Amino acid sequence: MTRAVVTGASSGIGAATVRRLRAQGWDVVATARRLDRLQALADETGATPLAVDVTSDDDVAALMAHLRAAGGLDAVVNNAGGALGLDRVEAADVEGWRWMYEVNVLGTLRVTKALLPLLRERGGGDVVVVTSTAAHGPYEGGAGYTGAKHAERMLSTTLRWELGGEPIRVIEIAPGAVETDFSLVRFAGDEAKAAAVYAGYSPLVADDVADAIVWTLTRPANVNVDLLVVRPVAQVSNTKTVRKG
Repeated sequence: MTRAVVTGASSGIGAATVRRLRAQGWDVVATARRLDRLQALADETGATPLAVDVTSDDDVAALMAHLRAAGGLDAVVNNAGGALGLDRVEAADVEGWRWMYEVNVLGTLRVTKALLPLLRERGGGDVVVVTSTAAHGPYEGGAGYTGAKHAERMLSTTLRWELGGEPIRVIEIAPGAVETDFSLVRFAGDEAKAAAVYAGYSPLVADDVADAIVWTLTRPANVNVDLLVVRPVAQVSNTKTVRKG
């Protein structure tokens, strides 16, 4: 059976991706820090839940050992990540920036580095990196997040070049505005600020992005989708969203 790992699977895009992959018959290991949410997703979908903090070497090593014992791996979806704050550079929270780099960049690095040998042992596979449109352009107040996502984008692009000639595809998915708990986390639980991000237009939902991820994974083996940018129609750029009212 084709097996995938999805990080950050306890909610949002990660959980939606687990649902879609399971619906297509994949064996899925759903990972995140919140085991209670993973267990609920596992009960719903039949996925295997595994508590993994992508910033922990020990957790990622345990994930690799689990997968090897299970018989290997065909795809990894690096979805764990997030943003904190919307501060100008001169008022930046250094610890918030550190967290964003740890989760978005080093987390993706740690997981990908650990699991590449399993893909090779299986004769090839897929590395999906969920970045953001923030990886492709700046916006005021976003330097910490856009910087981390640009770095994550360069990680995936460079990896694709380095793996040239091997049967391993490296796929970048760059979503625009998606209505999940992303903004709630960004604004430290401030529901009014989070809701304002999505007011006056129809943002993407998590399943829109999951649909794109699964589509790329199910292309013929000779087809690589290097980059897929997915935005709501109203969001014409990182800095312009057409809102009603």
